[in-house]
Amino acid sequence: MAGDPRRWQIGLVGYGEVGRILAEDLRQQDIKVSAYDIKLGGEQGGSLQEHAKKFGVGLAASHTELTAKSDFIISAVTASQTVPVAEACAAAINQGTWFLDFNSASPGAKQRAAALIDGAAGRYVEGAVMTSVPPYRIKVPLLLGGPGARELEPLLNTIGFAAKVASDKLGVSSAMKMCRSIMIKGLEAMVIESFTTARAYGVEDAVLASLAETFPTIDWEKQGAYCFQRVIEHGRRRAEEVREVAETVHEAGLTPWSAQGTAERQAWVADLADEGLFGTKGTKEFARSADWRTEADRILAKINREK
Repeated sequence: MAGDPRRWQIGLVGYGEVGRILAEDLRQQDIKVSAYDIKLGGEQGGSLQEHAKKFGVGLAASHTELTAKSDFIISAVTASQTVPVAEACAAAINQGTWFLDFNSASPGAKQRAAALIDGAAGRYVEGAVMTSVPPYRIKVPLLLGGPGARELEPLLNTIGFAAKVASDKLGVSSAMKMCRSIMIKGLEAMVIESFTTARAYGVEDAVLASLAETFPTIDWEKQGAYCFQRVIEHGRRRAEEVREVAETVHEAGLTPWSAQGTAERQAWVADLADEGLFGTKGTKEFARSADWRTEADRILAKINREK
């Protein structure tokens, strides 16, 4: 493997929102990037291929093809695929190749993934992304964990990442991420449930005024719009993540009542989005309403039709 990370051949497993953002920022530095995503063979394949062509990203036909030619691999898939992707990549990983796990999975899942990669002579490092990627792009705050974290940190930061070591022990950075998600993803679910219910009773203005009095630093109108937008667009992925959050809580010995409820609400909104309730996916207008009431009214109209 090349010692200079700017000469690496970087492989992205997962070419969704996060993967494409990383690809764009790495290609701006003229770093070689390839990607593989199971969606390349589906209806989204055309748009992914167009993006790859535009930014000069090579596309692989399988996990093994991508892994075999990569000096550094980033796994950025849905939470449920964390271990399966590690298993698929372990079958072809070259000795000493770095494997950065970007996924929102429980400490236990990260440890199982690490065992697969390290057992195949790769070098596994867990990464916990501590906030939404789009505003920060490649410089999103990233906590690293595992025995190789301190060695990988300066290499990542050389190519534009904002990585910081959380612990030499696997699972610590993921635990931090998961505990944060109990609050962040839970707030999203609570906002949708609270605001939509308040709208149904016609008391939304009073509820928002009360929230503003209790939490004066938060613009609840903007927060409401943001929560609806993010869950409508990414509820499926968020639901998977929060199920990993629930597993993290369970691993700690607690019953994950809040996390389980959050996962159900996020998945419920994702189901409505798949039905087309909020408009056509992939259009510029989808999940971009500046007024949360528009989306709440769509939900309430559906509920009333089904009574």
